[in-house]
Amino acid sequence: MTTFLQIVAIVAVIAGTFFSLVGVVGYVRLPDVYTRLHATGKVGVFGGVLLLAAAVSGTSLSIGKGLVLIALLLIIGPVTSHAIASAAYRVGIPMVGQRNDLQRDGALAGQRLAGEQGQVQDG
Repeated sequence: MTTFLQIVAIVAVIAGTFFSLVGVVGYVRLPDVYTRLHATGKVGVFGGVLLLAAAVSGTSLSIGKGLVLIALLLIIGPVTSHAIASAAYRVGIPMVGQRNDLQRDGALAGQRLAGEQGQVQDG
């Protein structure tokens, strides 16, 4: 049983380290605070959970303590990312390369609305 737990710990450490490195690369490469928070918030929490799972399975840390730490990390991670993004927005930090995915759909909806009004006036 101990070799199985050691294998689980090794795989969890490798996977957690990979996700943590992806979060760091995202933090370095992405242009603004909002996209950086996305990279570090999502991937960093997932990497941290895997590293905690490795600590539970590979050391003498009890399962109860490990699950409490994992639950706290899963709860606190998105909350802190949201708080930082909200603070950045309130301070006025702009987004880099803002895009509006709904602009094309909104233009089409406006054309449809104008067409419907034209039909009502013609009738």
